[in-house]
Amino acid sequence: MTETPAAWYRHRWPWILAAGPAVVVAASLWTWVLAARASASDGLVTEDYYRQGLAINHVLDRTRHAAQLHVGARVSFDGTRVRAVLAGAAPPSAALRLAITSPAHAREDQRIELAAAGDGVYESAFTPLSPGVHRVVLEDREGTWRLEAAMRGGPESIELGARGGSR
Repeated sequence: MTETPAAWYRHRWPWILAAGPAVVVAASLWTWVLAARASASDGLVTEDYYRQGLAINHVLDRTRHAAQLHVGARVSFDGTRVRAVLAGAAPPSAALRLAITSPAHAREDQRIELAAAGDGVYESAFTPLSPGVHRVVLEDREGTWRLEAAMRGGPESIELGARGGSR
């Protein structure tokens, strides 16, 4: 009497051969899930890139205007206080805006409103910074001029603009 062969799914070779493509399909589905999650939080791509590109021209105009006015500033950090001393022909302002950003740690970014303390001096409280590279931007509240520079190392003081160039 002849034996009837077992059904195909009772043999191991079909399963071994199907395992490779099954692993590839599972890995591609997992990669798709990771890509979908990452694209939702991609901060580099923006919907209004054209408008942001046009805004760059406005920023450059304000930087050029500061150079024309020979505006300069020394920004010093002392504990939890920040002080900006203006030089040049900057129009008087009731307050200045100071932005301190970190390229590596967005949680350390600060936007500070500096109040006039008289004689071209502006002061405010701020949260102490960790050592590293920070971008410092000082501008008037009216948006007519703007100074910026990179600050490396510990925050002590930095010169911006015409008063000695940015260091």
